[in-house]
Amino acid sequence: MTTAVLAIVLLAALLHALWNALVKASGDRAITLGLVATGHCVPALLLLPFVPVPVAQAFPFIIASTVIHWAYYYFLNVSYRFGDLSLIYPIARGTAPVMVALGAMVWADEYLSLWAWIGILTVSAGIMILAAVRYADKRGIGAALLTSGIIAAYSIVDGIGIRLSGTPIGYVVWLFAAEICVAVFVLASRFDRARAISSKALTLGLAGGVISGLAYGLALFAKTLAPIGIVSAVRETSVIFAALIGVFWLGEGPAQRRLLAATIVACGVVILSLS
Repeated sequence: MTTAVLAIVLLAALLHALWNALVKASGDRAITLGLVATGHCVPALLLLPFVPVPVAQAFPFIIASTVIHWAYYYFLNVSYRFGDLSLIYPIARGTAPVMVALGAMVWADEYLSLWAWIGILTVSAGIMILAAVRYADKRGIGAALLTSGIIAAYSIVDGIGIRLSGTPIGYVVWLFAAEICVAVFVLASRFDRARAISSKALTLGLAGGVISGLAYGLALFAKTLAPIGIVSAVRETSVIFAALIGVFWLGEGPAQRRLLAATIVACGVVILSLS
């Protein structure tokens, strides 16, 4: 992994943590997630006429990813209902890299070196330290683990789909445009609640969608330049940003555990980048 690719993935990690914090801090998370999906599809629909169309073989992956993201939004909402950002985010993101790496070996025929595996496991260990919170709600942990499996699923599907597409930009735009199905379902089925939100909440929700779209697009682009497992693992450094946001914005703690975990994750990133 080159320095440029590493910088792209770290930026994606920061943006991903930011939009999750916006969802966690919102008053109505279901509506906010619907607005996030809207923030994905509206810009994508505007860009659709100006980007190349992916090859036909890529569309089954776009459809599958859309369905998987639907489940992702649902379980993310459930997770944040029962746990705070510094608990749910590390569990959901922390156990995904190993799942992705194993899946990539099976479905994408990728080979990961010994040092890459050490890096992945180091990153995951640091992330799981953040999740070691006493008296945590088991319902939240269970939903977070399910979310992690969903993250691994769409990471593999999109990693393969974007490589087959012949146009990474076209794949991302068509993928986000397809989320209009998610946005319409969430907002239409909760129309009264959607009408009642403030203009500030509306702006933050749509901004979260744009930020999320940019974060995911950058990560997908990086997967065309480096192995799926390594890109996905480095992206999990977003838990460092999420921990800092949780401590300093949402008032979560403890701070010492965040610093320890951040150090371990940073070591994992160095190992991965050198491998």
